[in-house]
Amino acid sequence: MSLLKYESQIREPLVDGNKTYHQVTVDIISPIEMKPTRLWYIGFYISVALLMFGVYSIYREVTYGIGQWNLNKTIGWGWDITNFVWWVGIGHAGTLISAILLLFRQGWRTGVNRAAEAMTIFAVMCAGQFPIWHMGRVWLAFFIMPYPNTRGPLWVNFNSPLLWDVFAISTYFTVSLLFWYSGLLPDLATVRDRAKTKLRKLLYGVASFGWTGSTKHWQRHESLSLVLAGLATPLVLSVHTIVSFDFATSVIPGWHTTIFPPYFVAGAIFSGFAMVQTLMIVLRKVFGLQEYITLGHIEAMNKVIVLTGSIVGIAYITELFIAWYGQNPYEWYAFKENRANLFSPYGWSYYLMMFCNVMSPQMFWFKKLRRNIGFTFFMSIIVNIGMWYERFVIIVTSTYRDYLPSSWSTYYSPSIYEIGFYVGTFGLFFTCFFLFAKYFPVIAVAEIKSVLKTTGESYKVKMTDLEKEDAEKFYVEEVEHAH
Repeated sequence: MSLLKYESQIREPLVDGNKTYHQVTVDIISPIEMKPTRLWYIGFYISVALLMFGVYSIYREVTYGIGQWNLNKTIGWGWDITNFVWWVGIGHAGTLISAILLLFRQGWRTGVNRAAEAMTIFAVMCAGQFPIWHMGRVWLAFFIMPYPNTRGPLWVNFNSPLLWDVFAISTYFTVSLLFWYSGLLPDLATVRDRAKTKLRKLLYGVASFGWTGSTKHWQRHESLSLVLAGLATPLVLSVHTIVSFDFATSVIPGWHTTIFPPYFVAGAIFSGFAMVQTLMIVLRKVFGLQEYITLGHIEAMNKVIVLTGSIVGIAYITELFIAWYGQNPYEWYAFKENRANLFSPYGWSYYLMMFCNVMSPQMFWFKKLRRNIGFTFFMSIIVNIGMWYERFVIIVTSTYRDYLPSSWSTYYSPSIYEIGFYVGTFGLFFTCFFLFAKYFPVIAVAEIKSVLKTTGESYKVKMTDLEKEDAEKFYVEEVEHAH
């Protein structure tokens, strides 16, 4: 019996409770088969109302010009590009959970990947709007597309990172959408087979593309998943790297720094995982999915948050050091006076960013806090606020004071229509997410079933009992052999 203390620890189960395959299907599919609750309708209508306010704000900007936003002499990028970078960052965790963790065969992704992928698609939809409407004359947006045209030798500037934003984000959106939808096919077929009405059976039958669950279908599904994961993995790194080039290739003090690409990628994963935590904690509570999105999933994502938050903190310190070490007076002034000076007009935003992004995530070094649902939800909100302020600090504090004091702008604050545009993207995001949660399985049923036998709680209990029996037999044999 004493040998039991030398056993290696068994990994925490990914699915709690004694679940059968049928029980998994019922638990995850049944919320979509029921009528929407009053709470769902309230949340959905609030989201639609915010979306309508955003649509009106865009109408004002298109009709009366970009002067409807409080952009001024030096601040040509305000809340619009701040929100663009923020939404692109939010979308990063979904692809990382889906693609990279799939390639590394990390089983814990199965509980959260479906909703994270949906979050990615909706976030990229929100992000892509900001540069388009920021053009002002949006009806000329087709000029950014490189196609043979009647404009003679007038082509887009292929050296511009703004052009590569178009390529990167459109590619990212396409691959993420394919990845998300291809993973849905087996589950849509399950919903089709359980449908009680002809209309539901028809709609889900069309959506599932005739999936039958045959061996050939599964083989093609596996191959497609690996190919898309291979395509999406470099996109996780390239998209936010290209977004960082919008700043890093300029000559503006506070922007032209070579650390931006890895720093932006780490920050994107940091904020993306925080948003996944926000959504997952609410989903598991509302849909009663605590046995599928377990404390183990929450803890694993918190470990990623503390890692990427620490990388972001190192990047902040490196920026300050290089600005001082580089001996460029304008660069050092941008950091020393415009950002790090608490009494400068935007000093408060810099220290708020440092607290939210660097100091607060360090609490996750403590296991008790990593596994605390309420604390994790609170921290996920704090991190996303901090990451929004990071983009605000980079854009506004680097531009509101130019080389000439005569061109220094007054204190920048957004107009009601800038705020309305931002609020409208939240309306779009949550409208899409409410519809997704109502009509699609929020957890990948087929993937949960694939890990159920090896990582379900009942299997773990069985294996523990078997190992105890083996240890006892070994102990008895050793004692008898000694005698």
